[in-house]
Amino acid sequence: MAAGLASKWSRVGRSLLGGLGNNLSNLLTTSHEMACNNSLSQQQRTFIQMRTVLKVVDNSGAKKVMCIQALKGKKGARLGDTIVASVKEAHPNGKVKKGKVVYGVVVRAAMQRGRCDGSEVKFDDNAVVLVDKQGQPIGTRVFGPVPHELRKKKHVKILTLAGHIA
Repeated sequence: MAAGLASKWSRVGRSLLGGLGNNLSNLLTTSHEMACNNSLSQQQRTFIQMRTVLKVVDNSGAKKVMCIQALKGKKGARLGDTIVASVKEAHPNGKVKKGKVVYGVVVRAAMQRGRCDGSEVKFDDNAVVLVDKQGQPIGTRVFGPVPHELRKKKHVKILTLAGHIA
C-alpha cells in the first residue's frame, strides 16, 4: 500500500515538474523567437551578389532575374554596376524569355551609397535594367526612380529613358 501511494505521488511530482519544464522551455523558445524577429527586422543591407533576386524595371519582358555574377568587384555589385543574370519570371509576349542569360545594370539597390555632398541614397528594393553586350538597353522605357550616379558610370541612355531621376 505504501509503495503504491509513493509511486502515485512520484507520478504526480513528475507530471508537475514536467509541466513546469515545458512552460520554461516554451518561455525560452518565445524569447529566442522574439530576439530573432528583432534581428530580422534590422537586417543589414549588403551588396548584390550571386543568387540575389532583382526586380526588372523596364519593358523588356522580364519581371524578375537572379544574379549569376557581378562583373566588377569581388564582393558584389552596387548602383550602376553591370551583372550577369538569369531570367526567372517573364511576360509571355516579351522580348526576353524565361531561362535566358542576360546582362543588367543595377539602377536601385537597398544598400546605402554615399554621395559627394555627404548625403546617402538607399532604395527599398533591388532593381535592374536589362542591357545587351554593348550596354544599350533592351527595353524602351524605364519605370521608377533612377539615381543620377549612373551618369558617372556611362549609362546615359538609361537616364534618358527614365521618367524620374533621383
